[in-house]
Order: sequence, then C-alpha cells, then structure tokens
Amino acid sequence: MSRTVLLTGFEPFDGQVANASWDAVRAVAQGWDRDEQVVVALLPVSFRGARQRLRDAVREHAPDVVVLVGEAGGRSAVGVERVALNVIDARIPDNDGSAPVDVPVVAGGPTALLSGLPVKACLAAVRAAGVPAEVSNTAGTYVCNATFYALMHLLACSPGLPGVRGGLVHVPRDVAQVRPGEASLPVGQSAVALRAVLGACLDGSEITMAAGSEA
Repeated sequence: MSRTVLLTGFEPFDGQVANASWDAVRAVAQGWDRDEQVVVALLPVSFRGARQRLRDAVREHAPDVVVLVGEAGGRSAVGVERVALNVIDARIPDNDGSAPVDVPVVAGGPTALLSGLPVKACLAAVRAAGVPAEVSNTAGTYVCNATFYALMHLLACSPGLPGVRGGLVHVPRDVAQVRPGEASLPVGQSAVALRAVLGACLDGSEITMAAGSEA
C-alpha cells in the first residue's frame, strides 16, 4: 500500500499578501512524481484554528508522515526544527485577533517535545540539494510552534497513530515579500528543500553528522 504524506502550509499573516510556506507546499505537490501520495492542507494562522484543521486532516488522510511548514521572517536558510515548546507568547495577534501571552499550548503537557523527523538526515538532504539549511533549536512561540507542539502531542497520545513521523520545517520569506537586501530565499528553492526533506523521511535514512559539522 502506498504511503501518504501530509504536507501543510500557512495562510498569509502580519500584513503579507502571500505566505512562502504555502507557496512552497503547493509547488512540491504539483511536481510530485514519487509513488507515495502527497496531500496538502492550508492552515489558518490561528492558535485554535490551525490545531483543529490539522487534527481534521490527520483524521481524514491517516498519513504516515506529517510535515508542517511555516514561514520565518529574518531567515535566509531553511530551518529543520528540532524541538517544540509548550508555550505561547504572541508578539502579534493571530489572524483571529488572539494574542495569548505565557500560556501553555497543552495544559499539563511536557515542557518540550522533540521532532519525530530524522532531523540530521533532513539537514543533509537539503544541503545536498543545494539549498542553505540549518538545524533550528527554536521554532519561536507563535502559531508555528504551537501547531508543531500540538502535532507532536497528538502523535504521542493517540494510540491510533503508531509510527507516524511528524515535525516542522521553517522556510524563509520569498524574495518578493521583502525589501532588497533583507533575508529571504526564492520559494522555488524552498520547494526543492521540502522535497528533499520528504525524501529523507520516506527513505528512512538516519545520518549522524560529525561533531562540529552542524552550521
């Protein structure tokens, strides 16, 4: 039976007219030519709504791998996120106007949950594809991190989802979204990076990089 990947991106926020995460996700889906099935979902930039939409998509598609993709302003490299924190501290309101400060994503949940993706294998695959990448140890405290934490908590606590891998990758804003000279990455390169991440997850490779080799 063919495996299924659930790949999600976010809608625009913070005054932007586009979101590089969703543009890159759509590009991956349109160019997908492997045997596995890729399904995509657009998540709202909403602390409550993104979590619910994600749960619905997981329930509907029963994926083997879930890769959340978020947009990270100020970055110029794709970030494979290592850890989700159980805290929301919104610097700006979400698209519903909600701006929680210092509240947990899941009351009583662990302080942090690690990504279920093969982080170093994903990093190596993206770099091998010619796209700048890094392992990130902070996914922020906004909607991306909250959704990431909610996903990892869901996978850990749902007996009906054994063996499902999940995690978060941040892509930079596209060059069209920023002023000249500001950190960005063409969305086409972000799509190449995401395809490499999916390949690393689906091919099951695990890579332990030598100490000091991580950027």
